[in-house]
Amino acid sequence: MQAEEILNVVRTVLDEKKGKYITTLDVRGKTSFTDYMVLVTGTSDRHLKALCDYVVEKLAESGVKPLGIEGDLGSDWVLLDLGDVIVHAMTAQSREFYQLEKLWSVDQPKEAGKAV
Repeated sequence: MQAEEILNVVRTVLDEKKGKYITTLDVRGKTSFTDYMVLVTGTSDRHLKALCDYVVEKLAESGVKPLGIEGDLGSDWVLLDLGDVIVHAMTAQSREFYQLEKLWSVDQPKEAGKAV
């Protein structure tokens, strides 16, 4: 599957499973390890884990396997690495504290070592 197809499946599943405040960040050109980051807020640690489990289950139907999953029950942040798409499932408190949208919205300088 292409990155955009994976992204569409991820967003659909997260929405169907009642993920809140689903945000997609296009980080192409800002990092080399992924193309998209999807942030979603869950209502509890169980909800976070379930959201990621449902995404994995749905993508497995198309033969897509995650590269890794970090966080489990008791975690306020579960990261699902799908290669070109990374899912950050977070509690509202964690999302507010880490502010990933703000972090990844910063423009990078055009040339390394030169101020813009």
